[in-house]
Amino acid sequence: MKLLIAIIRENQLDQVRESLVNAGISRITVNHVSGHGRTHVEEIYRGQKVVPNLVPNVRIEIALNDAFVKPACDAILTATKANDSGLIGSGKIFIVPLEECIRLRTGERGSEAI
Repeated sequence: MKLLIAIIRENQLDQVRESLVNAGISRITVNHVSGHGRTHVEEIYRGQKVVPNLVPNVRIEIALNDAFVKPACDAILTATKANDSGLIGSGKIFIVPLEECIRLRTGERGSEAI
């Protein structure tokens, strides 16, 4: 079992969600987050150049059985590249081991709970 965490731009959420559903992955958690990486976008605010400290993004979390990790990554990569044009700040995908999953309603554990 793995936990996939994807940080993407807000305007890519609909395409990523549709791509995941088409890949057979329908259970996701979405959070609105802010952060910064290498992107330094200057904006003009009241006539002065301003570099915002934090950029709004979306964090998607998906608990996956091992067989679904590659299709999920491929779906996210395909959806984000479709409208991205190679821009800096497109996001990241993190895959971390998931030690245990327990479904609260039934008490199922492990891959059956996902």
